[in-house]
Amino acid sequence: MVDLTEEERAAITATMKRVALLMDEIGWATSLADLTEVQVRALIEEAVEGFREAMSDIAKANAPEVPF
Repeated sequence: MVDLTEEERAAITATMKRVALLMDEIGWATSLADLTEVQVRALIEEAVEGFREAMSDIAKANAPEVPF
């Protein structure tokens, strides 16, 4: 098990929401084995991009303000 930071946990939560929206389009009753390559790729891309964006947003929010 990986020891995640609080920021990483928050990013995962934000990512889950994005992946869930895509799963709404695909259909929650669709089993993993029935997903097409395009659908699997879309889910992975959404997860990776969502995590990256969330971590970036968290880093910006935690960055000290430049005084000039």
